[in-house]
Amino acid sequence: MSVELSIKDPGREQELFVGRAITLFALVVILFAILVARMLTLQIVEHETYQLRADNNRTQIQTLAPSRGMIYDRNGRLLADNQTSFSLAIVAERVEDIESLLSAIVEILSLNTQQLERIREELAKRSRPDSAVVILEALSEKQVALLAVNRHRLPGIEVVSRLIRSYPMGAIAAHAVGSVRRLTKEDLATIEPVQYSGSQFIGKRGVEAFYEKSLHGKVGYQKVETDAYGRVRRVLDVQGAQSGQNLTLHLDSKLQAASVDALDGRRGAIVALDPTTGGVLAMVSQPSYDPNLFVSGMSSSQFSELSSSIYLPLFNRAVNGQYAPGSTFKPVVGLAGISSATTDWDETIEDKGWFKLPGQDRVYRDWSWTKDNSGGQGEVNLHRAIYRSSNVYFYDLASRMEVDSLLGFAGQFGFGRNLALDIPQASSGLLPTPEWKRNVKNQPWYPGDSVNLGIGQGDLLATPLQMATVAATIANRGRVVRPKMLLSSDDTIGEMNSVEEPPQIVGLSEEDWESMVDSMEDVVHRGDKGFRGNGTAWAYIGQKIGYRMAGKSGTAQVVEINQGEVYDEEALTEFRRKHAWFIAFAPVDNPTIAVAVLVENGGGGSSVAAPVARAVIDAHLFQEIASIR
Repeated sequence: MSVELSIKDPGREQELFVGRAITLFALVVILFAILVARMLTLQIVEHETYQLRADNNRTQIQTLAPSRGMIYDRNGRLLADNQTSFSLAIVAERVEDIESLLSAIVEILSLNTQQLERIREELAKRSRPDSAVVILEALSEKQVALLAVNRHRLPGIEVVSRLIRSYPMGAIAAHAVGSVRRLTKEDLATIEPVQYSGSQFIGKRGVEAFYEKSLHGKVGYQKVETDAYGRVRRVLDVQGAQSGQNLTLHLDSKLQAASVDALDGRRGAIVALDPTTGGVLAMVSQPSYDPNLFVSGMSSSQFSELSSSIYLPLFNRAVNGQYAPGSTFKPVVGLAGISSATTDWDETIEDKGWFKLPGQDRVYRDWSWTKDNSGGQGEVNLHRAIYRSSNVYFYDLASRMEVDSLLGFAGQFGFGRNLALDIPQASSGLLPTPEWKRNVKNQPWYPGDSVNLGIGQGDLLATPLQMATVAATIANRGRVVRPKMLLSSDDTIGEMNSVEEPPQIVGLSEEDWESMVDSMEDVVHRGDKGFRGNGTAWAYIGQKIGYRMAGKSGTAQVVEINQGEVYDEEALTEFRRKHAWFIAFAPVDNPTIAVAVLVENGGGGSSVAAPVARAVIDAHLFQEIASIR
């Protein structure tokens, strides 16, 4: 057996050890040099950058939403207010398990499935990842207490106190004042994001929308110190928000409420103007809605009920409803006839209850026509044709007038355009012309079109706001006023203070205007003098009236009645019945109010709409008398 012996080489081992030690030492030196260099970079070269990051770990810049400007009526009563409300907000990025948190909130506050779904919808809308999203509005005191007790179970939530919009009159003034709505992605694409960084609402209807820039104010900021959970520990610096301007409207809240009462639950609209200024004293559209629901929140079923109702509560009939004006257009036709010298105040025609164009068989009937009675008014001039509302007179007059002359004259009253200064969403109606008919219907203008235009039918359409403007223009004896909502504000709003002097309807004398006013006065009052042929509204509103009112009734057909057929309201469904109109102003000699009333599918203008107009004018005049006393 052979044995091999290993002989150690001390020199070689020492050399190997020294080499390894030198390599390790060099590696340590290099690593230390890298560490020193990095420390020098952090401490000296990039000091400011990392100092800022460190500060940001414990400080935040928060936006402060401005207080929205108040809206008052002409007598200082609040129409749009701000009220303190507690809301539940959540910063989703501070929550590890969002579903567990939502389950806890549902349990603690006893929320239903719809409320939970709405919370998820709000979280999905958040515009910034680290932003606090309000998920529940208008918390009760009990809910606030429950959240405080269970705070340890709810990481990432905050109970915030803030001012939210409130509308004291609710549905009564909704269509007049307008309302705010939640900001949408579409809104964020068109507004200045910084100014709305602390807000969730923006004006979307009426005055709230038109004066949004003035009402909103300017955003503020505060620098705060927070803990690891994002809770504010102290405020380091504050740059306060600038509140929005307060606005005062021409609107009279008491008259607004009286107008709603006068409609008595019927579908329709009322617009009352101050003839001197054009200020809107009342603007009613019924049915209406509660604008507070768009602030405090509503369920999907509530919104669906509002938006899909066949009665259209969200639709502003006063400024967007377009209807044939019917006989309320006759004063304009009569004055156009005088202006164009097609007729005069003395010219008479024989009203036999029907009218035919030369060489045609079609019969155009009087409003009182029946199979047993032609409904003729006998010998009529323009004065009698107004207070008796003779269709035949205006058929004849319109058929003899140049259509461009009639349309040009009517355009001066605001037909076919929006004269309002601060109601931009108001519809223009339709003043049909031969060019319009050719372009839209591919048809020429027929003589029958002029005949129908003579009694405010055919393609002619007008809004209640436009008809109130017509009433105000006649009340002013031809001086046109432009409707406006704003009376005054905290600051000068140039658009309201640089309005041009209102134009005067051309082509008529003072005597012509007074004659038309007398004719419309007889619509209401003729009957108490013993004359033959009462005014069409005398039996319904002209008796026991303590002031002089001028008015004109109108009944606008919704469906065409064939030759020889009798209009049978009971045989028609609700939405196919006639619309009832009445325009009026009072007192006759020094008018302070001009009114247009429309009752949708209401029937006769004199019997249905006229009493509504009188109730509105009564409320205005007797309130004025009481305030003077």
